[in-house]
Amino acid sequence: MKEIVLITGAGGAVAKELAKKIEKEYTIRFLTRKKKHENEYEWNIKEGTIDENAFENVSHIIHLAGANISEKRWTDERKKELISSRVDSAKLILNTLKKKNICLKSFISASGINFYGTKTSEKIFKEDDSPGDDFLSEVVILWEKSADEFKTEHLAERAVKIRTAIVLAEKEGALPKMAAPVKMGIGSPIGSGKQYMPWIHIRDICSIYEFALKNHEMDGAFNASSPQHTTNEHLTKLMAEVLKKPYFMPNVPAFVLKMIFGELANALLEGSRASAEKILSTGFQFEFPDLKTALKDLLMK
Repeated sequence: MKEIVLITGAGGAVAKELAKKIEKEYTIRFLTRKKKHENEYEWNIKEGTIDENAFENVSHIIHLAGANISEKRWTDERKKELISSRVDSAKLILNTLKKKNICLKSFISASGINFYGTKTSEKIFKEDDSPGDDFLSEVVILWEKSADEFKTEHLAERAVKIRTAIVLAEKEGALPKMAAPVKMGIGSPIGSGKQYMPWIHIRDICSIYEFALKNHEMDGAFNASSPQHTTNEHLTKLMAEVLKKPYFMPNVPAFVLKMIFGELANALLEGSRASAEKILSTGFQFEFPDLKTALKDLLMK
């Protein structure tokens, strides 16, 4: 009998790619807002409703649900949604497990590299470093706390938190948006361009989730960020090189981004580096540790 893995955030690129990657070895179920397929089960976080059939004989939960950080301006309402989509969704799952008296083998939760704060410095952050003090740090702190409760409440043997960098994917997420102006020959760095941009290829982030699923000694927080560090300026130049497009446009001034995005602009204008040492020490190997190779794989298709 295959073990059952329940995945939240069914509509996201990582959930879809991960499911394809592990479906031969595991039975996959999804929690989704609107059921379309037999292996999907509906939930509504705002209303606190969930199809309890999703939890029958489940061994592992991979919690990827969470509203997109950079999709909309951070109004007070949007900030609440960003937190609720991560924290309240986890609480709904936790309460259901309590009700059904289920103990998982593992609860594996997405988390954010922004745990350490949105700031550009010479520090390379490791998992045992203190959190930052901005809004994104607050989101991640609450997100991880909700994941830890599965272990402290004895509802999972372990709680793994994957602090995810910017996921580079071919058709979804940040890369198509960043590549669009470069393809038109008007690509340029934003702000100073010196801000670091922790990144990871979509195949590598899915491999980390699979690795965490299969390696039961993994517990706690792990940075999921390529060991090769880059800045916004270097990334933009590499995209232009890979796409064979000119690179001579002036930087987009910070004040323009702040006018367009409000507080969200800070997350675009600042960025820090994160160490990959801990995940590498487990024996995990990146398929795409090199940014140029990753960009060629994703942009040349």
